[in-house]
Order: sequence, then structure tokens, then C-alpha cells
Amino acid sequence: MSEQITTDDKPEPRIIVETGIDRRIADIIEPVLVSMDFRLVRARLMNQNGVTLQVMAERNDGTMTVQDCEALSMAISPVLDVEEPVDKAYHLEVSSPGIDRPMVRISDFERWKGHIVKFETSILVENRKRFRGKIVAVDTAGFTIEREQMAYGEEPTVAIPFNVLADAKLILTDDLIRDALRADKLARNAAANQNEKDEDISEDTSSD
Repeated sequence: MSEQITTDDKPEPRIIVETGIDRRIADIIEPVLVSMDFRLVRARLMNQNGVTLQVMAERNDGTMTVQDCEALSMAISPVLDVEEPVDKAYHLEVSSPGIDRPMVRISDFERWKGHIVKFETSILVENRKRFRGKIVAVDTAGFTIEREQMAYGEEPTVAIPFNVLADAKLILTDDLIRDALRADKLARNAAANQNEKDEDISEDTSSD
């Protein structure tokens, strides 16, 4: 699993961000998430069950538990109550990004190279705005996909600059489920091992 990329000691920025009221909400809650060692994936206000504010987040290692969701909900609710970015009653829903997740950081594309992504661009790229294909290469400027289907005259691969991405998400496949579960297990084992080391150090310090 890819570690979180930092720039000047700051968390890796998102390359796809919200607009309008969603952006205002994201700006309010993101500092709270970062202070708790989480990172924001997406904030979206939806007309669902009345009005629902959906906040997707994850730890820097990509994990997210039910307890994490509860802790974040309790932390950001008071901040939203003070700032009042939404002028109507709403239901707050904090969740993990899921396996077929939104792709919002360069590290997301690096981590899930070899898997299928569906995305839209803000401008035409090779006469298209909508694409679907397997991620075969990633660098700091963009990524390359191998198309699932080609129209006449199209090349089998296409390079997409990150700065033209409007929306992107993974497509659920058996391979993706297998790799996501494996990555989650490795992250949880690493976290458990770190906790054991921290406890051993604490015990040694206490006995001195």
C-alpha cells in the first residue's frame, strides 16, 4: 500500500476537489480530519433521505473502521454547527471510500495501477471526455490507460494529464476486491505490530 505523499511537510493534496457548497464544507472539515491523522476523500451534499452530507475519509494507510467513522463524526459535527455552511437540516454520514472508490490523489492512481478506472475530463482528450480502461502507467503529470473498448481509429492506450480530470473512480472487479482485501489486511497487521511496539516501549519506560 502506498504511503501518504507529502509536500513541504503537508499532506498530499487532492487533484480532484469539490465546487460550490461542497468545497466550502470540505474547507471547514479537512483541517479537523488532518489533525486526527485522517485525510478527506470527498464531501458531498445530496438530496437523499431528506438532505445528507456524505463525508468520505480514510487513514493515511488507507484503512477506515466503524469506530473511526464515529470518531470523525463526533469531531466534525460541532465545527459544522458553528460554521453553518448548510442552511437546512441535514443528516451527516461519515464513511470509508469503499473498494470502488473515488480517485482523488496521485497516490490513488499509483496504488491501484493495473486496475480499471472510469473517469471524465474537463476538456476533450482525443475527441472524448469519458474514458474507461486499465491503469498501466503513472507519473507526476498524469497516467496512461489501456482502453477496454476502442472506436475506429483510436489507439489502444491514451495518456491523461491529471490537471484535466473532472471525476474518477475505480470499477469493481474480482481482482480489485482481492487486492483491496489483501492491502487492508496488510495495513491492519502493520498497525497492530506498531501498537505492540509502542506498548513494549511504554512498558520499558515505566520499569526504568
